[in-house]
Amino acid sequence: MRQHSTLSTMTEFELIHRFFSGLDFGPSTRLGIGDDAAILDIPPAHSLVVSVDSANEHTHFSELTLPEVVAYRSIASAISDLAAMGATPIGMTLALSLSEQDPLWLRSFSEGVTKAVYAFGCPLVGGDTTKGPLSISVTVMGTVPQGFGLKRSGATVGDLICVSSSLGDAAAGLQLELGTLFAEEHPSCSDYLLDRWSYPQPRLALGSDLLNSATACIDISDGFLADLGHLLQQSGVGAQINEAAIPISAELISVVGRAQALQLALSGGEDYELCFTLPSSVAVPEGCSVVGQIVATMGIRGLTNTPVRTGFQHF
Repeated sequence: MRQHSTLSTMTEFELIHRFFSGLDFGPSTRLGIGDDAAILDIPPAHSLVVSVDSANEHTHFSELTLPEVVAYRSIASAISDLAAMGATPIGMTLALSLSEQDPLWLRSFSEGVTKAVYAFGCPLVGGDTTKGPLSISVTVMGTVPQGFGLKRSGATVGDLICVSSSLGDAAAGLQLELGTLFAEEHPSCSDYLLDRWSYPQPRLALGSDLLNSATACIDISDGFLADLGHLLQQSGVGAQINEAAIPISAELISVVGRAQALQLALSGGEDYELCFTLPSSVAVPEGCSVVGQIVATMGIRGLTNTPVRTGFQHF
């Protein structure tokens, strides 16, 4: 059970002022926290991009997860959707359901929110708090130039399939967090994997750079195979994967071995990397890996051992 500090009951507005005020600054914020709604200015000749993501205790994190990590990850998962669209963040709202007020928990949670606001350049311009099971819902807003925006549809036969960085690290980090994986012999590797799960880095700059070159894009949240499958379905094409080209970190291999590392990379999820397709004539961005090619026949080919579970199941 989570240990609670001595509680001092606050009204909703006192709670918001104490823990979440002062984070609504930004060039697009005309009116932030304190009114019935926020007012954001959209740059000329740009379109608004909106996404929402939720995180619930016992589904996305445990009662032992640091509140700072809960907050940061909840925001990062939503921001990653903006990255997958090539959007630049301009603001977000956060709805928080709490079983009871715990000032120490809230202080740590607000520190995670603050870290995310600064890390992603995304002001907190509003939200809601209520009593109930621990749940966080984050709505993010961003902009893209009119007529632009990455989509899951658009991949064509011959395109290269690329990923932005190593896969599987965060899934192993989650197992370490939950105590289902142990790595006492590799403390530095364990720290690396835990950090990859606790503090994901959505690829905002890469997404923006891909606006003029990528034919399709999706963020890897449920698992590489699952999310690639969504992209293929939307585009009406298939994929030939080069299993040996899947980027896997040395840290992950050290902890679980190459075979299990590959399974986590294919289906573990929690990566918040980008999977995107490029015409073969376009240079692959630095740090990204080519892991396959788009083919005409639907489905995914080239795997020696397809995981039983291709990714996270929401229901």
